[in-house]
Amino acid sequence: MAGLRIAVFASGQGTNFQSLADAAQQERLEGASLELLVCDKPEAPVVERARRAGIDTFLFRPKEYASREAYEEEILAELRRRGIELIVLAGYMRIITPVLVEPYYGRMINVHPSLLPAFPGVGAMKQALDYGVKVTGVTVHYVDGGLDSGPIIAQRAVEVLDGDTEATLAPRVHAAEQELLPWVVQRIAAGVVRLDGRKVMI
Repeated sequence: MAGLRIAVFASGQGTNFQSLADAAQQERLEGASLELLVCDKPEAPVVERARRAGIDTFLFRPKEYASREAYEEEILAELRRRGIELIVLAGYMRIITPVLVEPYYGRMINVHPSLLPAFPGVGAMKQALDYGVKVTGVTVHYVDGGLDSGPIIAQRAVEVLDGDTEATLAPRVHAAEQELLPWVVQRIAAGVVRLDGRKVMI
């Protein structure tokens, strides 16, 4: 049986993309395959990571389109052409509209650098440090069109140490992301993740 066909959306360095590419290459994703990188910044380092991994890319510049919906219609057509079954948002820094959320609800996940529902949106690590929490972490959740508001699939805690700054906290948070995201994708590919309303069973 063919494995799950995955598209990863990313905008920057691509370390989470790399963790998935490595897991796929090492056959740790239940036969799932990374079929496509979707990137809104053609010069981003993640594009070179995809090329090195032999993964096709769909690159675009949002300013060349009349609206978010316009470029998402193009992306949707490409996803359907390739038979993509799961979208993984891994550092994709654009708002997703219903054009993609509705056809892929329950089949689109995001990794976020906090223990949601705490500290959604941008600057999550700074938010956590400013608030003075002792524990933060990472969350992988389904995308529902709200701001990091979809059903939570899995979380991993990261201790905040006395004197931590964004620069010292970030490597530990990113390491947790790079462990948790491939694990969640592997579980989805194995068919053991079930979404029931807001509750996710694994």
